[in-house]
Amino acid sequence: MSREMELLFIFLAITLIFSHTAADPVEDKKALVDFLQHISHPRSLNWNQSTSLCKNWTGVFCNSDHSRVIELRLPGVGLHGPIPPNTLSRLSAIQVISLRSNDISGPFPSDFSKLLNLTALKLQYNKFSGPLPLDFSVWNNLEVIDFSNNGFNESIPSSISNLTQLISLNLANNSLSGEIPDLNIPSLQQLSLANNSLTGSLPKSLQRFPSSAFSGNNLTLENALPPVFQVQPPNVQPIKKKTTKLSNAAILGIVICGCVLVFVVIAVFMMLCSSNGGGKGGQVKQKKKEVYLKKEVSIKDESEKLVFFEGNNLAFNLEDLLRASAEVLGKGTFGTTYKAALEDASTVVVKRLKDVSAGKREFEQLLEVLGNIKHENVVALRAYYYSKDEKLVVYDYYDQGSVSALLHGKRGEDGRTALDWETRLRIAIGAARGIAHIHRQAGGNKLVHGNIKAANIFLNSQGYGSVSDVGLAALMSPIPAQMRAAGYRAPEVTDTRKASPASDVYSFGVLLLELLTGRSPVHATGGHEVFHLVRWVNSVVREEWTAEVFDLELLRFPNIEEEMVEMLQIGLTCVARMPENRPKMADVVKLVEEVRRVNTGSRPSGEIRSEASTPTPIIADEIASSSAIESASVTL
Repeated sequence: MSREMELLFIFLAITLIFSHTAADPVEDKKALVDFLQHISHPRSLNWNQSTSLCKNWTGVFCNSDHSRVIELRLPGVGLHGPIPPNTLSRLSAIQVISLRSNDISGPFPSDFSKLLNLTALKLQYNKFSGPLPLDFSVWNNLEVIDFSNNGFNESIPSSISNLTQLISLNLANNSLSGEIPDLNIPSLQQLSLANNSLTGSLPKSLQRFPSSAFSGNNLTLENALPPVFQVQPPNVQPIKKKTTKLSNAAILGIVICGCVLVFVVIAVFMMLCSSNGGGKGGQVKQKKKEVYLKKEVSIKDESEKLVFFEGNNLAFNLEDLLRASAEVLGKGTFGTTYKAALEDASTVVVKRLKDVSAGKREFEQLLEVLGNIKHENVVALRAYYYSKDEKLVVYDYYDQGSVSALLHGKRGEDGRTALDWETRLRIAIGAARGIAHIHRQAGGNKLVHGNIKAANIFLNSQGYGSVSDVGLAALMSPIPAQMRAAGYRAPEVTDTRKASPASDVYSFGVLLLELLTGRSPVHATGGHEVFHLVRWVNSVVREEWTAEVFDLELLRFPNIEEEMVEMLQIGLTCVARMPENRPKMADVVKLVEEVRRVNTGSRPSGEIRSEASTPTPIIADEIASSSAIESASVTL
């Protein structure tokens, strides 16, 4: 019996292993591997045969059960030469193929006729040549065709008219000739046949499109609509009615009623604005501004390319980036930051730098150093762009937002989840590790962050803090004091180029105090008074400790008094006025990590009392011994 059970377990294990292996579409994987092996691609892709193509491969998307590949999006990855036969044509379930902005040449792949499920085929900005496929009707599900900016020639096949689902057709900037066939496709909404060698008259079925769709050809366009046009309503004759004169009394009544109605509308509008006001001050909430990067960024020198760093898995070029739909995340000291959604479904952060004083060589040298920093607590710099007019840097996107937004952005709103102590502790530990790693990467030079603040700290996948905007301060022109990161700047720093590891430690100390108190480093308190976090915490500690120093949102979490006190001591040590009295960042990492390690299992059971209560003896004694931290050197 035991032997039978053993065999059963072995069978089940083999079945389980096979089921996991089968979950990856094996045949589709082989087809993609063959494709990549037989086409030149200077830029490497992370198509590792030992990993899941559905989960890890750049530009590859599978259906919900991971049984088939349904999308292949490889824009701007440097593919060169003709598409190898009998490779992509084996992806029989594929729905979307986007190979735009590469260097693909040769004729249109004839074996694509096997891909019967295609809904979108984007091959623009390549070097295809020869005729278009003769029979488009095999792709009766096609909705989008974009073959623009290639070298296709001969005539436009009339079989395109059989694509009853077609929404967009772009054949512009090729060498197509002959007459335009009658493409009577009611679903067609976007059309461009511009800049070819087409002749003859415009078919009646296409006269609803603007003349710009056919410019750059030898066509007769008498009946084409002008570039900007409106669809006119049917010519319906108005019904004539007898008119009667109104008396003066009636006119006066109408005027009075109109005025009352206008007053009511204004009053209702003001009430709605008042009720929808968010947070303190009652301002009306506004949706985040959505833009296109191409409209925000002025690229005049097209010879400059987007420079990627080794090891990244992003598949886009400068043109893809500029055409991305973007959202303004914020405007800071160093420039405007955008969230950009790319065609391949990936999302990146693009920072448009302003006031860069560094020359091209200095800029590129520093960016190469920054791009090679690899650490789980440092936000990866993926790419950059440099020209005389524009400087861009590209980072990973973190969907939880910055620590500043998590800590301050939604206070006072119903449904807001307060940052618990565990989360704040992880933020502090991760940020400390990241900054310490930056300082270790100096390589003989003094590499510093230079702009540490809560807005530049993000939560990684493990919930630990990760620092962004590393080293950009060194590229900038000296910034006036009132425009610098208010409250985070060390006293000895007079401009961005004089930042040091010690000034980074000071800024990190301010971040710790911010996490502990829940208060911004600097803010107006009314009138002409300004609240300075470091001064306030030091004054509270010097006078006599009260629960006022800690964030009220932390008061409901039990058994964390000792940890908060230890973290407060570390923070105050970091913000010592004299740089030589501050610890090294490597020592700060050990201290912050020890906060949880030392106290695990030994914390008191009592909860922190409200600010009106008497502090527990433990907390009072701990803080009392630290009352002169600001001015004295503390042995760590």
